[in-house]
Amino acid sequence: MEEISEVVSVPSGDQQNVFGQFDCHIKKLERQFKVSIVDRNGEIRISGKVLSVKKAKAVIQELTELSIRGNIIQEQNVDYAITMSMEENEDVLLEIDQDCICHTISGKPIKPKTLGQKQYVDAIRKNMIVFGLGPAGTGKTYLAMAMAITAFKNQEVERIILTRPAIEAGEKLGFLPGDLQSKVDPYLRPLYDALYQIMGAETFMKNMEKGLIEVAPLAYMRGRTLDNAYIILDEAQNTTPAQMKMFLTRIGFGSKVIVTGDASQKDLAPGTTSGLDVAIRVLHGIDEIEFCRMSSRDVVRHPLVQKIVKAYENYEAKESNSSKKRSRNIPHGKKQ
Repeated sequence: MEEISEVVSVPSGDQQNVFGQFDCHIKKLERQFKVSIVDRNGEIRISGKVLSVKKAKAVIQELTELSIRGNIIQEQNVDYAITMSMEENEDVLLEIDQDCICHTISGKPIKPKTLGQKQYVDAIRKNMIVFGLGPAGTGKTYLAMAMAITAFKNQEVERIILTRPAIEAGEKLGFLPGDLQSKVDPYLRPLYDALYQIMGAETFMKNMEKGLIEVAPLAYMRGRTLDNAYIILDEAQNTTPAQMKMFLTRIGFGSKVIVTGDASQKDLAPGTTSGLDVAIRVLHGIDEIEFCRMSSRDVVRHPLVQKIVKAYENYEAKESNSSKKRSRNIPHGKKQ
């Protein structure tokens, strides 16, 4: 096949950001597209097969534009740009980058980083209830928190209520010392962490003292009607069907609800049905309720996390298929 060379212009001030430490981003592009990328006096020359060169060039141009906009190019950006180029879906990162939800207390912009995250954020804007479903690291809770804090600051809601079921992650922790708040705080720590980072500890504490921000275990929701509030239920896979029904029927006028969960990480007792699984089946097709499903490709933590999630997805799919085959091979009326 014919080989060509093309030149890409990258401003000198953005080269280090686009190339990455020790040229790690460029080396990844060379491996993925099987091209040669050389920098000669500020001129980036890409050599290789026609289609591969065009794809590598498009990715570099996309990363350069992101850098010019003030973004720090991370390995996740490079991986996602490569994935999108393979699917003939170029410039997706640039479109996603235009959507800034808010800024952290340190001034860092919070934006969706993948197409799945962008669809999730758009769904939250359009619907009263949104279920964010997907593996760890896809930003389900963090983006929900950013949307809640933005709505609160814009006075679209009067308060924020954050809740999650207080269930140990497969461990028996036993007796915990302190008052009731001290006992439940460890379960709610991920929610506190996001609040501190986006809102700042001082502002958060002031609003919490006024009762405008509430972080509480799910059991505290019973018997309440929640009007004009932004309500987030985290770790919903650990609810029972009764708990999920109780939570969803607390919603009042002017409220918005986000339910996040990962069906692959249940901490319920063996044989217990997840309220999230039941809700997906029962509420499917109802107006103003949307289910956003993210996958391993939407993981925005360290690239190794994405590989781990993908490996588990493949393993679980293989186990599920094997189980179905075994059940079909068991003669009718006989037990294994």
